[in-house]
Amino acid sequence: MTPFSRSDTLSCVGLRVVEKPVPQTDDELIAACIAGDAQAQRLLFRREYARVNATVYRIVGSARDADDLGQETFIAVFRGLARFRGDAKLSTWIDRIAIRVVFHHLRANKRKPSLPIDVIGDIEGTGGSVDDQAHARDGLRRLYEALAELSPESRAAFALFAIDGRSIAEVAQITQTTTVAVKCRIWRARREVMKRASADPLLAELVRDEEESR
Repeated sequence: MTPFSRSDTLSCVGLRVVEKPVPQTDDELIAACIAGDAQAQRLLFRREYARVNATVYRIVGSARDADDLGQETFIAVFRGLARFRGDAKLSTWIDRIAIRVVFHHLRANKRKPSLPIDVIGDIEGTGGSVDDQAHARDGLRRLYEALAELSPESRAAFALFAIDGRSIAEVAQITQTTTVAVKCRIWRARREVMKRASADPLLAELVRDEEESR
């Protein structure tokens, strides 16, 4: 027996399937999401999630926390889409919500003494050996231990600039502050990292490698 699709079945009874058009612009996508279009909501989520997750991950240093905070971000995104006024790109607006979610998380967990075991960053280029991978993970764990001593604002500014590769202007736009404030926050973060690196050869090696790669 040959299986029939829904469109085949409907055509047999004289009905024509009209496919719902896929939103082509951000305005169309936003309108469809606000109207409760599940297809549009999935499209927006799939289009933006990977970037948001990667950005959050590089600030918090934990894949588990990044997944949770990414989900929380998009709950807030869909709840707030009706208030989006187009004063920035949709992706920037979503990143701003992600940063607010991250700030709340960092403040709420400020007094937690330990970091998750999955605190890692971009460790490609370590040669691929078990020892090299472990060496890179240990260095990055120490980096995030240093970042944990900072204010959420300084930590985010440093991570967005030095780890995520955003420009000063982009960091200012996402965090909704001035470029001068962003530079001050990055300077404070770098000072804390360098202070620790002066007494930690492994962290000093990581910082040196990062500076040379920029």
